[in-house]
Amino acid sequence: MTEPLTLFLAGRMSKPREAKIREQLTDDWNVISWTEDEPFERFVELAPQADALLGGRIIGDWPPVPRLKLYQVPFAGVDWINPSDVPAGCAVCNTYEHEIAIAEYVFGAVLEWEIGFRTADARMRSHGWDGRTAGIGPTHGELHGKTMGIVGYGRIGREVAARAQAFGLRAIAISRSPRETPPELDWYGTFDALDRLLEESDYVIAALPLTDETGGLIDAGRFARMKPDSVIVNVGRGRVIDEEALYTALSEKQIGGAVIDVWYTYPTSADPSCAPSRFPFEDLDNVIMTPHFSARTAPMRARRLRSVCANLNRLARGEPLQNICFVGTG
Repeated sequence: MTEPLTLFLAGRMSKPREAKIREQLTDDWNVISWTEDEPFERFVELAPQADALLGGRIIGDWPPVPRLKLYQVPFAGVDWINPSDVPAGCAVCNTYEHEIAIAEYVFGAVLEWEIGFRTADARMRSHGWDGRTAGIGPTHGELHGKTMGIVGYGRIGREVAARAQAFGLRAIAISRSPRETPPELDWYGTFDALDRLLEESDYVIAALPLTDETGGLIDAGRFARMKPDSVIVNVGRGRVIDEEALYTALSEKQIGGAVIDVWYTYPTSADPSCAPSRFPFEDLDNVIMTPHFSARTAPMRARRLRSVCANLNRLARGEPLQNICFVGTG
């Protein structure tokens, strides 16, 4: 009988879900766990036993992990880990399943921008009809007929484009790889077409990962190409958009506004209450700020858990893994 593989649930991203993970694994697994609330020495003791590790970034001096075949990250971003950080031959796989929630967030945000539910609600509560009859008074915008430009046409971009059709939006997109224009888009291009996309778009949706190629991609020069009433929505990574250029474009009203869910500074144990940026975006009246929560829904978490466990079971059965980002060289 083949000895079960050992799965190491490492950190707060995985150990609290141990019971649900066990329910979805085959019998080919022995499960061990550790969290940051425990001494790091316990991590050092357990890690060499692992055939697979489920977790995010674990900070500390790792011991050798010669048995490790799979580093399964339970979220999408892997810009914090390199091939040299994991043993040679170990696959680093990420997890998606966030694209539905983020696409719905995008449309919640742009609908709020056009219609202004918060402002209308506050005014109705405080002033009632305010001397007007029904049908007389403030107007609001429509999405229909406008252009939505999607920067990064991966899983999120495709879900956004699918919904754009339902609202009568003209959808255009760019991404790294050339391809035929998908039927849901008016046109598709590579990064060379970014300026054209910015010039045509009423809403710009930034849905890119952070790489050497994408860092600071949207800078002051790019903001100068946008329409003066256009709105940029960032659900990818904060630093894809130059921080100072974004603040300047908003504070000087070079563009209409922004919806920001991904930021430039994040809490750490040393500074748990840090500001999300070195610039005071919170003082601006043309920004919607949210705390990197566009993907955080209960259904999304359930989908991710199923995806993670399915990949672990593939490893146990000797089947090809899904969502391989790279293979270790360390």
